[in-house]
Amino acid sequence: MEHETQLTLAFLLVQVLLQAFALNLDCTPGFQEKKYQVLQSSDYIKDQFILKVHFDDCSGNEGLEFTISNPGLRVEADGSVFAVKGMEATMSGFIIQATSIHAQDSADVQVVREDNHSSVLKEALKIGNISILHRRKRSLIAPPISFPENQRGPFPKVIGRIITDRKEGIKFRLHGKGVEEEPKGVFKINDQSGEIIVTRSLDREDMDMYILQVETTDSAGKLLEGPATLFITIIDQNDNKPLFREGPYEGHVLESSPTGTTVMRMTAYDADDPNTDNAVLRYSITKQTPATPSPNMFYIDPEKGDIVTVVPPSILDRELLEAVKYELIVQAKDMAGSDVGLTGTATATIIIDDKNDHAPVFTKSMFQATVNEGFTGIIVNLTVEDNDDPATGAWRAVYTIINGNPDMNFKIETNPQNNDGMLFVDKSLDYERSAFHTLLIKVENEDPIMPEISYGSSSTTTVQVTVLDANEPPVFIPDPTIVIKPENIPIGSVVVTLNASDQDILQKQTIKFAQFQDPAGWLTINPANGTVTTRAALDRESPYVHDSQYTALFLATDNGVPVATGTGTLIISMLDVNDNPPSVFPTTAKFCEDSKDLNVAILGATDKDLHPNADPFKFQLGKQPGIEKTWKVTQVNSTHAQLRLLHTLKRANYILPIVVTDGGKPPLTNTTDVLVQICSCKKNKMDCSTANSLHISITLLLASIITLFCL
Repeated sequence: MEHETQLTLAFLLVQVLLQAFALNLDCTPGFQEKKYQVLQSSDYIKDQFILKVHFDDCSGNEGLEFTISNPGLRVEADGSVFAVKGMEATMSGFIIQATSIHAQDSADVQVVREDNHSSVLKEALKIGNISILHRRKRSLIAPPISFPENQRGPFPKVIGRIITDRKEGIKFRLHGKGVEEEPKGVFKINDQSGEIIVTRSLDREDMDMYILQVETTDSAGKLLEGPATLFITIIDQNDNKPLFREGPYEGHVLESSPTGTTVMRMTAYDADDPNTDNAVLRYSITKQTPATPSPNMFYIDPEKGDIVTVVPPSILDRELLEAVKYELIVQAKDMAGSDVGLTGTATATIIIDDKNDHAPVFTKSMFQATVNEGFTGIIVNLTVEDNDDPATGAWRAVYTIINGNPDMNFKIETNPQNNDGMLFVDKSLDYERSAFHTLLIKVENEDPIMPEISYGSSSTTTVQVTVLDANEPPVFIPDPTIVIKPENIPIGSVVVTLNASDQDILQKQTIKFAQFQDPAGWLTINPANGTVTTRAALDRESPYVHDSQYTALFLATDNGVPVATGTGTLIISMLDVNDNPPSVFPTTAKFCEDSKDLNVAILGATDKDLHPNADPFKFQLGKQPGIEKTWKVTQVNSTHAQLRLLHTLKRANYILPIVVTDGGKPPLTNTTDVLVQICSCKKNKMDCSTANSLHISITLLLASIITLFCL
């Protein structure tokens, strides 16, 4: 009975295995439909169902994952495709790729937009917005292939096979990058059996996947099946060590920073597959130089590569450290840091930066300086000490005079070489006013001092300045001295008495005056009392006078030891007098012989004097018999007159006296002989070439003869 039971169980087990085997024989790994078509009648809305694809690796679909080429779509675990967001009806198609532990495949989905015919058909069939899936039976299957990189020979080597329902009279063909396209000749296919062959060792870092096309033809080359897409994935090997590519690596951290302060981040690159442990890195510090005051001053996060401080702030004191620069050897190891991982190293330089935790202090509580009155420049250097880094603003000093400088005679600057305070006399000191000065000066840093630190009494100092008496030159008061005088004052007239004062009030000294610069030679000065008088007539119209002002320089010299001389300026502002007669311009005028043509000329007057001793001018014809019958002068304005020819004259040159009188009181009159040319005027052209003979009146000629006879 027991034996029969065992036979029954064995029979049932065989039946189950036979059924499973039969089912497996009917299963082809991959998408059960390689190509799909979807009818799109309108824009997609968010979460709208589009289609469902079916993938079976014939082994339970363990680890199945879908990816889709259109980011606006998503694929659920059961193969259902939905719209992630609203999409316009412009999509032409997309590719869905499925990967499980046992198989990998892709399917093409073509989106067909609804046209007028399909609209009529849809209306007739009453199918609304339901997508229509067109299934195509597949007989050519290209199972995905995975092949490790860096494989040793011998080559060529068979790595897979193409499956087809057709058995006879077919040939297989293979196309794509790695076959007839660069890199050429990596793969080939046995045209009879469909075996995929690799010809040499591969490097995943050169290309991690090859996507090829497979098809079958008859013996005449006519296409029978395909093309089908063949995916060949190159399996990564740990053949690349981590590399630090962004060096040099330098980080900075402030002294006394809290424990755990991040200094810098170091990251390495591994060319291996980032989805495998071959590129999973772990970081560590293998060496620290110097190793004091602690061999473990810093720690690196093994996963992120962040370097942080691990010592207390009191140890990270820049002024107490033997060195302020540390060098760390940082190692990156792949395989997640396991013993078999490959390693790469780089050097990280960490500098402990200074912060202002030490106040500057003067080396003395009092400085002294002695200076001659009248001197300007540096009188003393104030020295300070500061334990901070000399290359930073925490060390550089800023000096301020906080008391004893009401007249701003002093200033102080920082010497950039040694941080000293250079105290200057900016405006000369006067011994007679004050022989002693006491300054209070403070020093601070450029950078703000730390809150826990304060500036103490040692950050201020006193400077005692003693002024020595010196013989100072006399000073003219006022300087310049300005006087107003008429230009026609008599020779020997007093212009002014200059006043010069000796600044050395504690010394009894005498002052003598002398002339220094007198460009026109018009002046003289009394050496004892400084009285300036004229020794020549003043002339406002002289070239030495500018804008009616004449400038002369004088000297005042004391009898001190050594003697000192001061310079003073005298400016004479001259009042104009009517001492220059006016004159007529131009002195030549042209007229046409026919008074009907050009018969007018404009005459002007000029005068070296100023108004009212110049214009208004008065114009008249000179004393000449009969002149008023031929010429007429008419006033145009205060400076010009019009000369008119009253009748026709013969072509010749004539001398015409014009009398002009200025507006001064008393007025001055002057006669100017104007040369008048009578010219030929035809067709708007004037010809004066024949007016070369000089014609004067008979009366004027007789007067000249009588004058000569009387001589």
